[in-house]
Amino acid sequence: MTSEVTVKDWKQLLGPLRVDFLWMDAACVLLGWGAAAWGYGCVNLGLVFLTFLGALAAHVSVNAFNEYFDFRSGLDQKAGRTPFSGGSGTLQQRPNLARWALGVAVAALAFTAAIGLLLVYLQGWELIPIGVLGLFVIVAYTPWITHHPLLALLACGFGFGTLMINGTNFALTGGLTRTAFTASMIEFFQGNALLLLNQFPDVEADRTVGRRNLPIVIGRQKSGYVYALLLLAVYLTAASGVALGTLPWPALLVFLNLPFAVRAARGAIRNAEDTHKLMPTLADNVILNLSTPALTGIGLLLAALFRS
Repeated sequence: MTSEVTVKDWKQLLGPLRVDFLWMDAACVLLGWGAAAWGYGCVNLGLVFLTFLGALAAHVSVNAFNEYFDFRSGLDQKAGRTPFSGGSGTLQQRPNLARWALGVAVAALAFTAAIGLLLVYLQGWELIPIGVLGLFVIVAYTPWITHHPLLALLACGFGFGTLMINGTNFALTGGLTRTAFTASMIEFFQGNALLLLNQFPDVEADRTVGRRNLPIVIGRQKSGYVYALLLLAVYLTAASGVALGTLPWPALLVFLNLPFAVRAARGAIRNAEDTHKLMPTLADNVILNLSTPALTGIGLLLAALFRS
């Protein structure tokens, strides 16, 4: 009996971290690593691991802040939970863990900053703007960014694409490259698509606490078309990157998940107003968000390996 209680308690303590969603960090760091390897050749694996720890801590922080602020605003009590939205449900079951969630958020933020300062020391002060912007997005996302439609649309892709992938490339090489920028744009569009679709089930609840994201402002149906355009931009970016020489041709491995993108785009448009029917599309959305940076990163690493 004691063992069962302990396991349950651990699950609740880890709830605000949203552990199931942290695989995204590994995929994005993999893409940044691939860009660095293609541009510079051999990369220090110790720096790869250090960068991954920083990315993981940043994601934990933004998740825990989101859980805390949504609990305080009452949003999670109003939102219908799905496997892809509505929070972990931990603080609704255990309100006494709210301070724990806030503590985790602050501690993870401090750890992220410490990793960032170490990487600045190792690779150069030019990494500071990327780090400062990243910390700002973490803290400002729930209480401020979610209340501005354009920022709410672009924040996820900016954080996981523009900042994380270019930041990883710089942390590993001490520089920025066109390859890393192009790779970051692939995840920029994919990350924005992920969050946009995940906002569909929570429109009514989000509106009650003053959020103003795209599905609230223009409606789910029109947002479904925006989602499809974001997915299209992923593949156009990869193809144009190869055509212009900023990406090697193995980066086109990302096209392996194109069938999921086509199905997800159709589902988002056809079932925009029906959360129950949207569930398979939300699952495809997660598959795309993990596989897009992973496949592109693997392609870049293979290109670097065979070139050497």
